[in-house]
Amino acid sequence: MCTCITYENGDFYFGRNLDLDVSFGEAVTITPRNFPLDFSRTGKMERHYAMIGMASANKTFPLYAEAVNEKGLAMAGLNFPGNAFYREPDGKGLELASFEIIAWILGKCASVEEVETFLADMKIINLSFAPQMPAAPLHWMLADRRKCLILEAVEEGLKVYENPFGVLTNNPPFPFHQMNMGNYLNLTSKSPENRFSGRLDLKPCSQGMGALGLPGDASSPSRFVRAAFLKWNSVSEPEEKADVSQFFHILDGVAMTRGAVVTEQGTYDITLYSSCINARTGVYYYKTYEDSRLRRINMHQADLEEKRLLTITG
Repeated sequence: MCTCITYENGDFYFGRNLDLDVSFGEAVTITPRNFPLDFSRTGKMERHYAMIGMASANKTFPLYAEAVNEKGLAMAGLNFPGNAFYREPDGKGLELASFEIIAWILGKCASVEEVETFLADMKIINLSFAPQMPAAPLHWMLADRRKCLILEAVEEGLKVYENPFGVLTNNPPFPFHQMNMGNYLNLTSKSPENRFSGRLDLKPCSQGMGALGLPGDASSPSRFVRAAFLKWNSVSEPEEKADVSQFFHILDGVAMTRGAVVTEQGTYDITLYSSCINARTGVYYYKTYEDSRLRRINMHQADLEEKRLLTITG
């Protein structure tokens, strides 16, 4: 279970909570412009835009969970089991494996508008990175400061939705989340007015009652609504420290506490890490479940002409 959001307040920010019951070997990874990206069906990208994000650490290919490139285009993959459908490769169209799509899009495109020119021909295919790493069932949020899209590879094909909320969680598919948001249009961050009856003297008994009914459970639909409410009612000074702090406060509002969500296997989902990326500056901030100190990595302080992946640990 995961939650991804955008936030614009002077600068444009993109990030997420990564919620799992086990680490996937994650490390902040910079892909310099000259690291060769070798795709299974579309050949090798010898030179491309540089990018930074959290990836499963390996030296051969950046398996990004989320990332932003040097042009300010950002993308994240979120768990989508039961709905994700990957086609068998047949040599037709633009075929990308689920683990390749973030690196391909961020390596090649500078904006959502550029990505849109490829989507009609794009297919997500059923290929695994390694025998012990089966293809993860995912859907994706793609955004720059002008536009946000959701990509869902389902049995009918690759569905693309414009996302006015700048929020994504997990199942059900995005059209459900769009419809479900209409159930909460009465919520407000302000003190509520009495609309029950003009003949009754009803008053709120505490602060915050305008959002009575805001869901507080950890399910994907509830986290979608709660993240959207927190984001769209958020107030912070338009400067980096305040914006980054506010971004993490929003993510904290939908984070997983160990023990609150028990999986069918008897394990505990937790928020392994939370991230926030300034898409303009290429600065990646993150914290982990065990260490709430914010770490800061600036992509542009690295040698972006390198030919090897740069992994930052600790």
